[in-house]
Amino acid sequence: MIAVATLGSQAQDFKKVNTALLLGKMEDAKTELDKMSADPKALAKTEYWYFRSRIYANLGKEAKTAPKFPTAIQDADAAFQKLVTLDAAWVMVKEKGNDGIFDMYSYGYNNGIRAFNEKKWDSASSYFAYAVTYSDILFQNKMTKDQNMTFDTTSLLYAGYSSQNAQKGVDACKYYARLAEAKVGGDGFVDIYKYLIITYMNDKKEESFRKYIALAKQVYPKENWDDYEIEYIDRNFSLDEKEAFYDKTDAAGTFGEMQYLQFGEIFVNVKHDAKEKDKHDSTKLDGYEKKGIDAYKKAFAKNPTNAIASFNIGVIYYNNFGLIDDKVAANIKAVQAINATKPTEKDPVKKKALDAKFKAQTDPLLKANQDLEKPINESLDQAIDWLEKTYKIEIDKATKTSTDKSIINKTVDFLANIYQYKRDRVRGKDAKAFDAFDAKFKEFDNLHGKF
Repeated sequence: MIAVATLGSQAQDFKKVNTALLLGKMEDAKTELDKMSADPKALAKTEYWYFRSRIYANLGKEAKTAPKFPTAIQDADAAFQKLVTLDAAWVMVKEKGNDGIFDMYSYGYNNGIRAFNEKKWDSASSYFAYAVTYSDILFQNKMTKDQNMTFDTTSLLYAGYSSQNAQKGVDACKYYARLAEAKVGGDGFVDIYKYLIITYMNDKKEESFRKYIALAKQVYPKENWDDYEIEYIDRNFSLDEKEAFYDKTDAAGTFGEMQYLQFGEIFVNVKHDAKEKDKHDSTKLDGYEKKGIDAYKKAFAKNPTNAIASFNIGVIYYNNFGLIDDKVAANIKAVQAINATKPTEKDPVKKKALDAKFKAQTDPLLKANQDLEKPINESLDQAIDWLEKTYKIEIDKATKTSTDKSIINKTVDFLANIYQYKRDRVRGKDAKAFDAFDAKFKEFDNLHGKF
């Protein structure tokens, strides 16, 4: 009998709560409900937590009552968490009304927008976390008119933006990942894919990086995602791993123009990388440079109007010519220094021995310069070939970007230097060649700074 009387009393008490609720008297409803808060039997009932979550959500949302009950939202959130443990399918909410869930969503969304507009990123991210949580409950449990929606795109996006701006990277990735995995696209969403890709690149999480770059390619196929892939490899792969990846992908024939261009830069720069160049001998370094040139050539083959590829090849050969020419000059200087120390000897026998002695010192240097003639000419010919290709590409462009202007201005200067060198080499030896080289020198020298 006591048990029956107690149950009846509780039923009556819930009736009073419900009546106050229906009349919109939330504070009265709270008062009635709070009377039962110390009763273990009431606390074990789904109905108690339903009313508690709904009442406190309303009190925390409304501007009139929120200041009076400063922890109402947190209390409502805790009540909802308890409610779902007792009623995982939200049966009571569906039967009695989901106003409390809407109130929590509304509280989070509206306050989130306000904080976002005020650039209070930390507060905005906290508010939008409520909006995401409670919109998820609504959509995932089919409590809205649109039965096909699974989440609130806007809440997720703002939650991600706010978290990103608040430097809460883990939270930002959590929200953006849901949008990316649902392949949300269109205006305003491409940056979420970039954020995920860059974050996982920086964190060296290759599996996640590749997951989101694959999704990005599906949703935004016209974006240049290859740059991010190459950057990931450049940052996180060892040189041996880069070379192995390049060789494998090159053999498979799946590289595009830009990938070849970027790998060309990676391999060519090994010679100039302070961390790498000391690890390898000159033969290996030359091998990387040749691999880089080959990659540039393949980029150019993919697109014969790629002036960056042709220019880079031309500059490599031009620089190599300069390095070889420096060796020639050093050898000439060494010969001159040796001869400057040669004493005057009048005695024919002694003079002959002295000449032989100094000849033994200078001959290897002169022979070295002789041997350098072939690589000098090869470097010059290759430089001319690729730089003139570059000039033709750039001169034919009706509109030139700042990059185009930089390339063509440097190209004409390099060509002028090369033809001046070739002209001076045949001065007094071959008048016809001299005139031809002089004409080319003047052609390009007259274009200095004209673009």
